[in-house]
Amino acid sequence: MDSFLDTLKKMTESYATQLDPFGIGNTFMKIQKAWMQHPQEQLEAQRELAANLWMLNLNALTSIGTGNNKTVEKVAEGDERFQDPEWQATLGNSLMVQNYLAYTRWLERVVYDTPGVEKKDRHAGAFWTRQWFNALSPSNFFFTNPVAIHKALETRGASLARGMENFLADMKAGDVKMYGDEPALSVGKELANTPGSVVYRNELFELIQYHPVGKKVRAVPIVIVPPWINKYYIMDLTEKKSIIRFLVNEGFSVFLISWKNPGADMADNTIEKYLLKGILKGVDVARDISKAKQVNAVGYCIGGTALTLLLAYLNSKHTKPEDVPIAQWTTFASLADFSRPGEIEAFINENSLATIEQLMDKQGYLDKKQMSSAFRMLRPNSLIWHYVVHKYLYGETPPSMDVLYWNSDSTRVPRAMHKFCLRQFYVDNNLVKKDAIVIDGQKIDMGKITQPLYAVGTTEDHITPWTGTFRTCSLVKGPVRYTLSTSGHILGIINPPSPTSKREYWAGDAAGETNTETWLAGQTKQGGSWWGDWAAWLHEGSGAMKAPPPIGGDEYPALCEAPGVYVLET
Repeated sequence: MDSFLDTLKKMTESYATQLDPFGIGNTFMKIQKAWMQHPQEQLEAQRELAANLWMLNLNALTSIGTGNNKTVEKVAEGDERFQDPEWQATLGNSLMVQNYLAYTRWLERVVYDTPGVEKKDRHAGAFWTRQWFNALSPSNFFFTNPVAIHKALETRGASLARGMENFLADMKAGDVKMYGDEPALSVGKELANTPGSVVYRNELFELIQYHPVGKKVRAVPIVIVPPWINKYYIMDLTEKKSIIRFLVNEGFSVFLISWKNPGADMADNTIEKYLLKGILKGVDVARDISKAKQVNAVGYCIGGTALTLLLAYLNSKHTKPEDVPIAQWTTFASLADFSRPGEIEAFINENSLATIEQLMDKQGYLDKKQMSSAFRMLRPNSLIWHYVVHKYLYGETPPSMDVLYWNSDSTRVPRAMHKFCLRQFYVDNNLVKKDAIVIDGQKIDMGKITQPLYAVGTTEDHITPWTGTFRTCSLVKGPVRYTLSTSGHILGIINPPSPTSKREYWAGDAAGETNTETWLAGQTKQGGSWWGDWAAWLHEGSGAMKAPPPIGGDEYPALCEAPGVYVLET
């Protein structure tokens, strides 16, 4: 095992060569220099590691005589890399895993605790340390993976032959494919198949109006704003996993924005255009068709952030809440305060921003593969190395899963809008600052938002941590009901009611709340999906039941059937 500083030096040299545009090599140079200036702290850290490794070896020697192999360094419950019994079948395998875990956990903690280095650099250093050792995991290599060796012997090499076929196929495709081809999935058939019609289209989006299933619907329609970094049908997967179908069956009149996949010709489209000619235009069309003065708006991820910005603009522009075309709103896993945006913060520095902006200046957009790679690195063991191991070492074909298919069907993001989001949200955190952002000549203020809010966060969200989404509760002035669902950014939201559901959630009033621990302690954990709680909240604020509006109303004849044209663009 290399010494502490030798390991830091290797990581510094590697990242300086491979990821210099993102400034990672420079980060590790700061960390390495800081530890060289603190020899006493370095010595104490080395002693801690030596003591841990000595306990592992002592336990191994003891177990030879007693036959009782007591695991000192436990495998985390969610770490599927070492869950197979083969990893504990022999003392050598068990000790290999324990040494790996002990060293990597120690080093990540030590890097994060580097004395005399800014927190942002320490956070980035710990993140990239974890990336380094995730890649070097013994599970990722054939001769140190007992499960792979066992499968190769059991199949007389057939698993390795299939693994090579998978590897060559992915090399040809230029990516590690996360889903299988059989049974085939396609948008408009197996996915995104809730009946509806496209009733409006401009250069930014299509508006889908979904067909009612009953003779009456709520008077106030729902307009859904999905994130533009993925296609809308995460809201409309299979019949059993569709939020859209759930809302329609509940008796709501539902409209949804389907964003166009931008090319270089849309490079100069600004956030202001997406707000006013995008979301607000969709709201106005839904109002015209429904003959409703206001709508209920729903935003997911960055769609929820955009909805927050739009409401701040509208409330800053109008003095009376009843003049705002949105009566109440919902956000799914959405940040307004970006002071602690989660692990994606490791990518946010001047070097990385300069690199991303240079790419966008050349292309006119941020390519979907470039964005997808960054998000997959936030959860490399489950989104990268899992597939490397199972496809190449085990020779397995991944299942055809709707969520994985959707995740791979990503989109591009136009240059002007993405620059705004990176700088105004992630770098300067201006959405929470009064008058710091100007939309259409209007200075915006989140503190003027008084419309009731239903906000949802998820316990394992690595993109928008729930403690960050919770901060919106104290930034707006209207009533807030906050719901915390178990699971992550996708599965915590796409969480349909089911008698076999393993999900749980907490829900309660949170207006003005600032302390997540205090709020959570005051709520009662409930089993199953939170969708029913949300539907009850929506029903209260959606008016009386009435005959559903005709598709397209008088002004907007249907252009085509759902899922529309834009969602099919590659």
